[in-house]
Amino acid sequence: MLVLRSGLTRALAARTPAPQVCSSFATSPRQYDGTLYEFRTYCLKSSKMNEFLENFKKNIHLRTAHSEMVGYWSVEFGGRINKVFHIWKYDNFAHRTEVRKALAKDKKWQEFLIPNLALIDKQESEITYLVPWCKLEKPPKEVHVLWWNESADSCAAGRHQSHEDPRVVAAVQESVNYLVSQQNMLLIPVSFSPLK
Repeated sequence: MLVLRSGLTRALAARTPAPQVCSSFATSPRQYDGTLYEFRTYCLKSSKMNEFLENFKKNIHLRTAHSEMVGYWSVEFGGRINKVFHIWKYDNFAHRTEVRKALAKDKKWQEFLIPNLALIDKQESEITYLVPWCKLEKPPKEVHVLWWNESADSCAAGRHQSHEDPRVVAAVQESVNYLVSQQNMLLIPVSFSPLK
Protein backbone atom coordinates (compact mmCIF):
# COMPACT_ATOMS: atom_id res chain seq x y z
CA MET A 1 0.00 0.00 0.00
CA LEU A 2 1.36 3.44 -0.87
CA VAL A 3 0.45 6.91 0.22
CA LEU A 4 1.06 9.66 -2.30
CA ARG A 5 1.73 13.03 -0.77
CA SER A 6 1.73 15.97 -3.12
CA GLY A 7 2.57 19.47 -1.98
CA LEU A 8 2.73 22.57 -4.12
CA THR A 9 5.51 24.90 -3.02
CA ARG A 10 6.47 28.45 -3.80
CA ALA A 11 9.70 28.54 -5.75
CA LEU A 12 10.81 31.84 -4.26
CA ALA A 13 10.14 33.30 -7.69
CA ALA A 14 11.07 36.84 -6.66
CA ARG A 15 14.51 35.79 -5.37
CA THR A 16 15.53 32.81 -7.51
CA PRO A 17 15.01 31.63 -11.09
CA ALA A 18 12.21 29.17 -11.73
CA PRO A 19 13.36 25.54 -11.32
CA GLN A 20 13.84 23.41 -14.43
CA VAL A 21 12.04 20.39 -12.94
CA CYS A 22 8.28 20.68 -12.54
CA SER A 23 7.87 17.73 -10.21
CA SER A 24 10.02 15.34 -8.26
CA PHE A 25 9.64 11.62 -7.65
CA ALA A 26 11.45 11.38 -4.36
CA THR A 27 12.62 7.91 -3.42
CA SER A 28 16.39 7.57 -3.67
CA PRO A 29 19.72 9.34 -4.22
CA ARG A 30 20.11 11.88 -7.02
CA GLN A 31 19.72 10.46 -10.47
CA TYR A 32 22.47 11.28 -12.95
CA ASP A 33 21.08 9.71 -16.11
CA GLY A 34 18.18 10.73 -18.35
CA THR A 35 15.69 8.26 -16.89
CA LEU A 36 12.27 9.76 -16.35
CA TYR A 37 9.01 8.52 -14.89
CA GLU A 38 5.57 9.34 -16.18
CA PHE A 39 2.85 9.58 -13.55
CA ARG A 40 -0.50 8.94 -15.22
CA THR A 41 -3.84 9.42 -13.47
CA TYR A 42 -7.15 8.36 -14.99
CA CYS A 43 -10.38 9.53 -13.44
CA LEU A 44 -12.97 6.96 -14.46
CA LYS A 45 -16.68 7.41 -14.96
CA SER A 46 -18.81 6.35 -12.02
CA SER A 47 -19.38 2.60 -11.78
CA LYS A 48 -16.77 1.90 -14.52
CA MET A 49 -13.74 1.19 -12.26
CA ASN A 50 -14.12 -2.61 -12.18
CA GLU A 51 -14.79 -2.86 -15.91
CA PHE A 52 -11.75 -0.70 -16.72
CA LEU A 53 -9.42 -2.63 -14.37
CA GLU A 54 -10.58 -6.02 -15.68
CA ASN A 55 -10.03 -4.90 -19.28
CA PHE A 56 -6.61 -3.50 -18.42
CA LYS A 57 -5.59 -6.62 -16.51
CA LYS A 58 -6.40 -8.80 -19.54
CA ASN A 59 -4.43 -6.54 -21.88
CA ILE A 60 -1.58 -5.18 -19.74
CA HIS A 61 0.90 -7.36 -21.64
CA LEU A 62 0.21 -5.29 -24.76
CA ARG A 63 1.32 -2.13 -22.96
CA THR A 64 4.26 -3.56 -21.01
CA ALA A 65 5.68 -4.96 -24.26
CA HIS A 66 6.63 -1.35 -25.05
CA SER A 67 7.93 0.05 -21.73
CA GLU A 68 8.35 -0.79 -18.06
CA MET A 69 5.44 -0.28 -15.69
CA VAL A 70 6.65 0.63 -12.20
CA GLY A 71 3.25 0.32 -10.53
CA TYR A 72 -0.52 0.58 -10.93
CA TRP A 73 -2.89 1.54 -8.12
CA SER A 74 -6.48 2.44 -7.45
CA VAL A 75 -7.14 5.40 -5.15
CA GLU A 76 -8.87 4.33 -1.94
CA PHE A 77 -9.33 7.84 -0.56
CA GLY A 78 -7.81 11.29 -0.91
CA GLY A 79 -9.42 13.41 -3.56
CA ARG A 80 -11.68 12.09 -6.26
CA ILE A 81 -12.64 8.40 -6.13
CA ASN A 82 -12.92 6.11 -9.19
CA LYS A 83 -9.32 6.97 -10.00
CA VAL A 84 -6.30 4.88 -11.04
CA PHE A 85 -2.69 6.01 -10.75
CA HIS A 86 0.21 4.39 -12.62
CA ILE A 87 3.91 5.01 -13.19
CA TRP A 88 5.87 4.22 -16.37
CA LYS A 89 9.67 4.30 -16.69
CA TYR A 90 11.50 5.64 -19.76
CA ASP A 91 15.20 5.94 -20.55
CA ASN A 92 14.70 9.53 -21.77
CA PHE A 93 12.21 11.67 -23.71
CA ALA A 94 13.21 10.10 -27.03
CA HIS A 95 12.39 6.66 -25.59
CA ARG A 96 8.98 7.92 -24.43
CA THR A 97 8.31 9.35 -27.91
CA GLU A 98 9.28 6.02 -29.53
CA VAL A 99 6.97 4.12 -27.16
CA ARG A 100 4.02 6.46 -27.79
CA LYS A 101 4.51 6.10 -31.59
CA ALA A 102 4.77 2.31 -31.32
CA LEU A 103 1.58 2.16 -29.22
CA ALA A 104 -0.25 4.26 -31.81
CA LYS A 105 0.77 1.71 -34.48
CA ASP A 106 0.07 -1.39 -32.36
CA LYS A 107 -3.27 -2.67 -33.73
CA LYS A 108 -3.98 -4.97 -30.76
CA TRP A 109 -3.31 -2.14 -28.29
CA GLN A 110 -5.55 0.20 -30.28
CA GLU A 111 -8.33 -2.43 -30.37
CA PHE A 112 -8.19 -2.54 -26.57
CA LEU A 113 -7.66 1.18 -26.01
CA ILE A 114 -10.31 2.81 -28.19
CA PRO A 115 -13.41 1.25 -26.54
CA ASN A 116 -11.90 1.75 -23.07
CA LEU A 117 -11.34 5.47 -23.60
CA ALA A 118 -15.10 5.85 -23.18
CA LEU A 119 -14.71 4.69 -19.55
CA ILE A 120 -12.26 7.50 -18.75
CA ASP A 121 -13.61 10.89 -17.68
CA LYS A 122 -10.26 12.70 -17.31
CA GLN A 123 -6.55 11.94 -17.86
CA GLU A 124 -3.53 13.61 -16.27
CA SER A 125 0.15 13.05 -17.01
CA GLU A 126 3.30 14.37 -15.30
CA ILE A 127 6.95 13.77 -16.06
CA THR A 128 9.06 13.22 -12.95
CA TYR A 129 12.66 12.46 -11.97
CA LEU A 130 14.33 10.90 -8.97
CA VAL A 131 15.83 13.55 -6.71
CA PRO A 132 17.16 13.65 -3.14
CA TRP A 133 14.01 15.14 -1.62
CA CYS A 134 15.55 15.52 1.77
CA LYS A 135 18.28 17.81 0.40
CA LEU A 136 16.39 20.13 -1.94
CA GLU A 137 18.27 23.42 -2.24
CA LYS A 138 15.49 25.28 -4.02
CA PRO A 139 12.01 23.86 -3.70
CA PRO A 140 10.54 22.72 -7.02
CA LYS A 141 7.02 23.66 -7.94
CA GLU A 142 5.67 20.25 -6.97
CA VAL A 143 6.99 17.33 -4.93
CA HIS A 144 5.63 13.78 -4.87
CA VAL A 145 6.60 11.38 -2.13
CA LEU A 146 5.59 7.72 -2.20
CA TRP A 147 5.60 5.90 1.15
CA TRP A 148 5.05 2.15 1.42
CA ASN A 149 3.00 0.91 4.40
CA GLU A 150 1.63 -2.49 5.41
CA SER A 151 -1.83 -1.00 5.96
CA ALA A 152 -3.67 2.29 6.43
CA ASP A 153 -3.42 1.75 10.19
CA SER A 154 0.37 1.32 10.07
CA CYS A 155 0.54 4.51 8.00
CA ALA A 156 -1.48 6.40 10.62
CA ALA A 157 0.67 4.99 13.43
CA GLY A 158 3.85 6.05 11.62
CA ARG A 159 2.51 9.56 11.12
CA HIS A 160 1.57 9.83 14.80
CA GLN A 161 5.02 8.58 15.80
CA SER A 162 6.76 11.04 13.47
CA HIS A 163 4.86 13.92 15.08
CA GLU A 164 6.71 13.03 18.29
CA ASP A 165 10.14 13.20 16.61
CA PRO A 166 11.72 16.68 17.06
CA ARG A 167 13.70 16.29 13.80
CA VAL A 168 10.52 15.73 11.80
CA VAL A 169 8.70 18.55 13.58
CA ALA A 170 11.60 20.95 12.83
CA ALA A 171 11.73 19.92 9.15
CA VAL A 172 7.98 20.38 8.76
CA GLN A 173 8.08 23.77 10.49
CA GLU A 174 10.85 24.90 8.12
CA SER A 175 9.24 23.60 4.92
CA VAL A 176 5.71 24.83 5.69
CA ASN A 177 6.83 28.31 4.59
CA TYR A 178 6.86 27.04 1.02
CA LEU A 179 3.74 24.89 1.15
CA VAL A 180 0.78 26.15 -0.84
CA SER A 181 -1.31 22.97 -0.65
CA GLN A 182 -0.97 19.32 0.22
CA GLN A 183 -2.87 16.27 -0.94
CA ASN A 184 -2.67 12.77 0.50
CA MET A 185 -4.02 9.69 -1.26
CA LEU A 186 -4.15 6.09 -0.11
CA LEU A 187 -3.20 3.95 -3.10
CA ILE A 188 -4.10 0.25 -3.24
CA PRO A 189 -2.03 -1.81 -5.73
CA VAL A 190 -4.06 -3.64 -8.33
CA SER A 191 -3.36 -7.34 -8.93
CA PHE A 192 -1.09 -6.73 -11.94
CA SER A 193 1.01 -3.95 -10.33
CA PRO A 194 4.73 -4.82 -10.10
CA LEU A 195 5.18 -2.49 -7.12
CA LYS A 196 2.97 -3.58 -4.25
